[in-house]
Amino acid sequence: MSLLGRGFAGRRPEDRKEADGPFDPAAWKPASFLPEADARDPALIFVIAVLCFLACITALGVIAGDRAAHGWAGQLKGEATVIVRARSGETPDAAAARAAEALAGVAGISEARALEREKAYALIKPWLGDVSDLEDLPVPRLVAVTLDRKHPATAAAMDRALKGQGLDAVVDDHSIWIKDIERAGGVVRWTGAVVFLLIAGAAGAVVAFATRSGLAARRDVVEVLHLTGAEDSQIANLFELRFARIAAVAGALGAAAAGLAGAVLRLVGGGQGITPALPVAWIDLLAVLPCPVLAAIVATVAARLTARRLIQKL
Repeated sequence: MSLLGRGFAGRRPEDRKEADGPFDPAAWKPASFLPEADARDPALIFVIAVLCFLACITALGVIAGDRAAHGWAGQLKGEATVIVRARSGETPDAAAARAAEALAGVAGISEARALEREKAYALIKPWLGDVSDLEDLPVPRLVAVTLDRKHPATAAAMDRALKGQGLDAVVDDHSIWIKDIERAGGVVRWTGAVVFLLIAGAAGAVVAFATRSGLAARRDVVEVLHLTGAEDSQIANLFELRFARIAAVAGALGAAAAGLAGAVLRLVGGGQGITPALPVAWIDLLAVLPCPVLAAIVATVAARLTARRLIQKL
């Protein structure tokens, strides 16, 4: 949409003739309602780019945390631990060997292996301290059980097999730890979603403020356009397109910076990504690609809502 001619707006015809000579139609160049460039554009692009960078970093962190949670839960689901206490007349090592043998025949178990007593001592040493006569204590033995990934044995089936051999044993299928890990993964996902929504809201607020400032600076022109029959949607579309372009550019810059930061962290961390707790894969960097489009959508919605509401009040 164009407005009054650049250099002629607000001047009477006789003034133009006196100042510029005869009217030349070729010199009549329509001016744009919104300028192609504004001195405040770099600041707006910087703010939106920073917000997009933070959103992309949040997305990468959520993806890495979710992968770590699934990896830990998957490892625990594929294993179980059996605590074996020796009965009177039987040594702990013999009880552990019998337990491993009994579990080896249970469907859904790939391997059952009795751990050495040194490993059992190492597990309880942090709780008891450096005790020299651990062998005199009734320290239970451990049996490490590897479950079939497709059809794992249940804790009840393992317990029945152990009781059938008259063993005093407790089966730990790590279900408590698995639930805690899955709960933590859910917290990470929901936290990331909330942070993402807050960032999107902040970006929308910035665009709304810029839209409000642009309309306030062109209030008189908007009134003239209304008098000439321009619709509110036509005027609002100008702001939508302008801020959508700005947000898309800023989103691309923020996404590129986040992708570069993720690549650096991936290279520094080696095969585990940042750390084993937050494994970042190269494919995770693709998560930043939708950022320019999402930034443009947020800016379009914010500019539309703000512009139409303000224009209706004029």
